[in-house]
Amino acid sequence: MAIWWFLGPAVALTAVIVVLAVLGLRRGARVEAAEPGQRREMRIYRDQLKEIERDQARGLIAAEEAERLRTETARRLLDADKRGATALGESPASMRTLALVLVALAPILAIALYWREGAPGYEDMPLIDRYAEAQALRDNRPGQAAMEAAWQADAQRPPAPEIDPQYATLMAQLREALTTRPDDPRGLRLLAVNEGNIGNYSASAAAWIHLIELQGEAAPVEDLVALAETMALATGGLISPEAEAVLERILQRDPQNGTARYYLGLMFAQTGRPDLTFRLWRGLLEDSEPDDPWVPAIRGSLEDLAAAAGVRYTLPPMTAGGRGPSAADVEAAARMSDEDRQQMIGGMVEGLASRLSNQGGPAEDWARLINALGVLGQTERARAIWSEARLVFADQPAALAVIDTAARQAGFTE
Repeated sequence: MAIWWFLGPAVALTAVIVVLAVLGLRRGARVEAAEPGQRREMRIYRDQLKEIERDQARGLIAAEEAERLRTETARRLLDADKRGATALGESPASMRTLALVLVALAPILAIALYWREGAPGYEDMPLIDRYAEAQALRDNRPGQAAMEAAWQADAQRPPAPEIDPQYATLMAQLREALTTRPDDPRGLRLLAVNEGNIGNYSASAAAWIHLIELQGEAAPVEDLVALAETMALATGGLISPEAEAVLERILQRDPQNGTARYYLGLMFAQTGRPDLTFRLWRGLLEDSEPDDPWVPAIRGSLEDLAAAAGVRYTLPPMTAGGRGPSAADVEAAARMSDEDRQQMIGGMVEGLASRLSNQGGPAEDWARLINALGVLGQTERARAIWSEARLVFADQPAALAVIDTAARQAGFTE
């Protein structure tokens, strides 16, 4: 019954259109039956010839003008006569029959197409109900552990990267050391970063969680960002309730944090609120540099999100700029192939290093370079950059604090 309730108005409107089309065809047929088109046209031209003769006899037109008009009208009369002869083999009745068949088929084909491509029986849902359904979807998401288990069992999950035997030995030693010193902050940071480097995102997230618990409220925002991104990588890109809580904690302390805004928007997209995703990502795109890692994903989705949200929107043009990669940006590339990842990261890191060497930059950019090199395992180079940055900002305590924080994240301070 529900389907007819929704299809009823469409069927009634279609019936009205079909009836009007049939009546129009029948009226045309009666006019044609009364006097065919070519015959009527020829009669008009004959009447015009008679009118020309009368006007000439009354002196209304000159003889030359009358002759010209007679010649032109006679030519048109002959053309009409030829068209009538050509159309003798055509059957007006058959043409009307074809038109009626097409009119009758139109609604049938439209219903068939809707039945195949549409959603027959799908009831209308007011906006308030859609929001309630989205909220229920958000509230009933599986937890982080369940999402991680599902991703581990997913056949589409990319294979883990191959690990150098020497690197694997060092990782085993690091894990063993933390069994005897589980609350060692430096060891936990090294473990979190390096587990992420080899694709063990669940273990990396666990290490970040333990480290942040030890730090308490003093945990740096950068550590929270690394945790949130690692949790997303561990689930194949799904945002769990636990990851959402981390994102909210980040945004409470840094409302403009790009990584948190991107992943929060992704969460809304996954839970049926494209309107909120559009709102978040539109602002994020306007605040971002072209080389920010989330920009390609946002630009590829924003117009579709706008359409789903009922908003008219055109992407702005790309603008020049570039702040270089963050450690979280580098970790986000871990799902790529080794060759693609190294090419992308290497280009971003070298570009940033070249710019800082030649043009300088704010302390945040130096910290970003240190973090990136640390994640890539280029510890000695990161230490050298850190030493150089300390010289550049020797008279700026606030900048030194930013750089030293990056050094701690990379696993060294001295």
